[in-house]
Amino acid sequence: MTPGPSARSRITGTGHYVPEKVLTNRDLEARVDTTDAWIMERTGIRERRIAADGECTSDMAAAAARRALEAAELSATDLDLIIVATVTPDMPLPSTAVFVQTKIGARPDCPAFDLAAACGGFCYGLTVADRFIRGGARHVLVIGVELLSRVVDWSDRTTCVLFGDGAGAAILSATDDPARGLLSMTLHADGHYASALRIPGGGSAEPVSERSLALRRHFVEMNGREIFKAAVKNLASASLRVLEDAGVSPSEVDWVVPHQANLRILDAVAERSGIARERFYLNLERYGNTSSASIPIALDEAIRAGSITRGQSVLMCALGGGVAWGAVLMRW
Repeated sequence: MTPGPSARSRITGTGHYVPEKVLTNRDLEARVDTTDAWIMERTGIRERRIAADGECTSDMAAAAARRALEAAELSATDLDLIIVATVTPDMPLPSTAVFVQTKIGARPDCPAFDLAAACGGFCYGLTVADRFIRGGARHVLVIGVELLSRVVDWSDRTTCVLFGDGAGAAILSATDDPARGLLSMTLHADGHYASALRIPGGGSAEPVSERSLALRRHFVEMNGREIFKAAVKNLASASLRVLEDAGVSPSEVDWVVPHQANLRILDAVAERSGIARERFYLNLERYGNTSSASIPIALDEAIRAGSITRGQSVLMCALGGGVAWGAVLMRW
């Protein structure tokens, strides 16, 4: 899926938000049978952020959106569409996106919807937004946001050490600059892995009940080994696919801004893809796995730090529950 030369979209502004509360590996040692050394060795994570009491997903999303709008020098009323990628919405109905619409002051007739692709949500969101830009939209807000601390089983040491809360946002705008923008993208899903990473309770298949609550079915369940194998294989192949589609070699990639899930996964992806490991922008040590928020948080940090500069190629790739994965290549 590669945009034609007459229809190009580019990111004109980014922003992110993370809660103030920091939960360190040392803090987790007092809650579950784990150690700082064990977590660091297996994941590369040292700490993560936890939302405050009363803070909800749309609050974090709106905060990130305001920063992205400011960076793009746009008003919320300039937006033609709002896409929120999340698996931890404020509530099942309505969408989190409509709450964001009102909180940032977007037009009341601005379309807004949620997208659920777990950790792959931001790549999915960018791809959908690009199609709307090609169809005539001028500015689309894409947000990746998760409040995972409220769906994590804090008695399960295999999952509770991984996840954190946060939000990242990007404004995708139409451009006539042939040298900048989204160059290529690819999306995939394989439902055979659906049980490897899931929250089984709370939906129509397993409604809320005393039994489901007692069995802790409303928390994240993960088969780490299966997800690891799927992530390494598919992130590498999707990354190479978008590079090939754009005519860019691995050695020409300036930056990789990947889903910040696990350091060992990313080391293996670097090896398989042939992209130098030092070109991977990483912040998972400080934030852990924030699912759909991880790429836009890292992207905004890298841009504001001056690491990503105009004309550089940036590869983004992610895989999450479903499993759903994708990759996007852009020139900043």
